Amino acid sequence: DSDLSMRTLSTPSPALICPPNLPGFQNGRGSSTSSSSITGETVAMVHSPPPTRLTHPLIRLASRPQKEQASIDRLPDHSMVQIFSFLPTNQLCRCARVCRRWYNLAWDPRLWRTIRLTGETINVDRALKVLTRRLCQDTPNVCLMLETVTVSGCRRLTDRGLYTIAQCCPELRRLEVSGCYNISNEAVFDVVSLCPNLEHLDVSGCSKVTCISLTREASIKLSPLHGKQISIRYLDMTDCFVLEDEGLHTIAAHCTQLTHLYLRRCVRLTDEGLRYLVIYCASIKELSVSDCRFVSDFGLREIAKLESRLRYLSIAHCGRITDVGIRYVAKYCSKLRYLNARGCEGITDHGVEYLAKNCTKLKSLDIGKCPLVSDTGLECLALNCFNLKRLSLKSCESITGQGLQIVAANCFDLQTLNVQDCEVSVEALRFVKRHCKRCVIEHTNPAFF
Repeated sequence: DSDLSMRTLSTPSPALICPPNLPGFQNGRGSSTSSSSITGETVAMVHSPPPTRLTHPLIRLASRPQKEQASIDRLPDHSMVQIFSFLPTNQLCRCARVCRRWYNLAWDPRLWRTIRLTGETINVDRALKVLTRRLCQDTPNVCLMLETVTVSGCRRLTDRGLYTIAQCCPELRRLEVSGCYNISNEAVFDVVSLCPNLEHLDVSGCSKVTCISLTREASIKLSPLHGKQISIRYLDMTDCFVLEDEGLHTIAAHCTQLTHLYLRRCVRLTDEGLRYLVIYCASIKELSVSDCRFVSDFGLREIAKLESRLRYLSIAHCGRITDVGIRYVAKYCSKLRYLNARGCEGITDHGVEYLAKNCTKLKSLDIGKCPLVSDTGLECLALNCFNLKRLSLKSCESITGQGLQIVAANCFDLQTLNVQDCEVSVEALRFVKRHCKRCVIEHTNPAFF
């Protein structure tokens, strides 16, 4: 115990991530009951462990009797650690300021497999530097326990913060930096090069990121043994507007183990980029190219080459897609479970019919804003896809109550039905409610409640 006390006394650590101008926080010290509201610039405070007891005479008089003990202090250490495990990073750092025992428990290695920071005002670069320095205390310059870093929405994160993670966290498996638009390709390259176990990467909304690749140094070093491969399986590049076909080509060539890829609103991608993707990443199970306006039926022909491995596909608002592309997917991707084709106005009853007859295990289908889909397509869907749980027909002008009744009479497991802005009667909605007891109906008919 004495060795532990000496070690903690000599090592500064971040007490909490809080505004420096809050009352009660001066010179790195403050009360554990101070306000947690965020005002002004937010930084990571650095402090030493709390003293073992209060020495000021006035404070001693105001304190509770020595024999009285708070209920929470009666809990054993393992229970306290379990409670702390539910706290976000900033609150865990606050707990470290309460007393010496809480300080030692709050820095239990088991609690630091994840760092989670949120907020636009947080000085994330400094916070990450201070946190990793404290976590590298027992293993100098290397933080072996940290596996997940989430700093989503922290707009003040820069390449410097990612360099810190890359240098100190070789065991990192999950990194989420969505909405951090100040980071660039170079910092991302460093992370994927120095963290060989990274499997989950979310850079959605990072508009400067145009590619995922190894650094040149890492590529030269690893090529004989690893073939310049990156172990990422989950990649979200939603809203990376600058991503082009050539960048997707590089990503596919380096991340051949991809199983989940989300490219929503990557508006510069074309069918050519999807061709590269299918050539290198044959294990993709989930793919989203929603709002990629240049993707057409030719792109779906390439996607169909994933065959039975593909389970999730989103092509929402891809206006160049018609029944021809749907036929390609339906013919070869027979194990498809989820399809979002909202806003693909070229899809008709023929496309829905072909989909229903070939993808009978379909569980979720969104064909909202497809004005050419009518009750005929719904009938074919209901007679073939009995496992359907979620169906969206929002703004489908040709849908009537008759089509809904056929669906309800055959798809008993339906859980969600969206018929907003559809001309359906109250009687049809009540019919659905009677036959699908667990179904939540989203509608715009004021007479139905």
